[in-house]
Amino acid sequence: MDTIASLFSFITTPVSWVIVQFHTVYGAIFGPDTGWAWGLSIVSLVILIRICLIPLFVKQIKATRAMQTLQPEMKKIQERYKNDKQRQSEEMMKLYKESGTNPLSSCLPILAQSPFFFALYHVLNGIASGQTIGVINASLLESARKAHIFGAPLAAKFKDSASTIDALGASVTDVRVVTVVMIVMMSASQFYTQRQLMTKNVDTTVKTPFMQQQKMLMYVFPIMFAVFGINFPVGVLIYWLTTNVWTMGQQMYVIHNNPTPGSKAQASYLERLTKHVTHHGKVRRRSEKTIVKAIVAKGRDRNEFERKFINGLNKAGLVAQADGTVVTGESQAVSQTEDGATTSTAAAARRQQPKRQSKAQRQSGGTKQAGEDTPAATSLEKSDEPQDDTPAAAKQPQKPGSGTRSKAQSGQRKGGPQRPKSPSKK
Repeated sequence: MDTIASLFSFITTPVSWVIVQFHTVYGAIFGPDTGWAWGLSIVSLVILIRICLIPLFVKQIKATRAMQTLQPEMKKIQERYKNDKQRQSEEMMKLYKESGTNPLSSCLPILAQSPFFFALYHVLNGIASGQTIGVINASLLESARKAHIFGAPLAAKFKDSASTIDALGASVTDVRVVTVVMIVMMSASQFYTQRQLMTKNVDTTVKTPFMQQQKMLMYVFPIMFAVFGINFPVGVLIYWLTTNVWTMGQQMYVIHNNPTPGSKAQASYLERLTKHVTHHGKVRRRSEKTIVKAIVAKGRDRNEFERKFINGLNKAGLVAQADGTVVTGESQAVSQTEDGATTSTAAAARRQQPKRQSKAQRQSGGTKQAGEDTPAATSLEKSDEPQDDTPAAAKQPQKPGSGTRSKAQSGQRKGGPQRPKSPSKK
């Protein structure tokens, strides 16, 4: 660890300068030689670094989402070229290039934070060995060696000998109790952060090896922190515990406000958004408009939670627009169905046709009488009696006994010359 930390010695001067500046502020409040002044200086260093890493964190979120979207395509490539690893790698790189994703983007915050971590370790190790480092001079070194957090010096380690701990003015019991508690809290926060990601913010409709790897890391990382934690000084444990708590809170915020599509977190978010939009009748936040816009753009590719969201708006008389806004159904000429298709309300009204009645219903008086408000329905009904367009003057009187036979039945044609009758045979 000391060898790795020495590789980042170039950054120890800026890190030590930041710590000293924070120590000046907190020392005026709690006292320059107290553990609170030095401990809060380390916590403030973590917060400052993580604030500077927020743009990288946003890039990490986008890269993780893009990788999750590509999981089905990656699985197809693995199955298609499972016997040709070289072709499989080439197709994977081609897929990354076409989609504009980078698998290493998800590791950017950790990689960017590592130099500061090792620089801080180098500074605290110098304090433990009694050596001035960076801008920490002899007086600041003596003040830092006197600082204790719950009875444990900032530079003490779990594996330090009793003589080393006595030289720092503490007891072995106090140091080991404090370090064990911090290691357990550090491992627990790491486990909860990873578990929160796996159980709430993963698309449950896609089962890929990537999910199994994440599940394995959920148990591996806490064990790694526990193993390496016994070699960290108390000050580094404060640094790492603080950054884990920051990561956990930051991830909770992202899951709550911008969940992964298809995850349980998205179902909870869209349920809250449906209640909010139906209550206020509009979308107020820009982030909410962005999510609604993405859902509308998906059309028929929406998942079950997104379809339920669109249906909930339609039941409330609201329609989601392509720009992410929501309007009432009466003011919208074109409404969207749950599968993404558009339907004109005017055309839908024109397509509505009255139901035709059967002959039995018409004979039993089921038709509406004239004067009622359904002229269109009555106009579509057929009259029971046959219509005769022959003028009254051209009508021939029927012979007695002929009954009600029509001309067509008696062999006579309706129009034109009549067919001569054959003479009857006697």
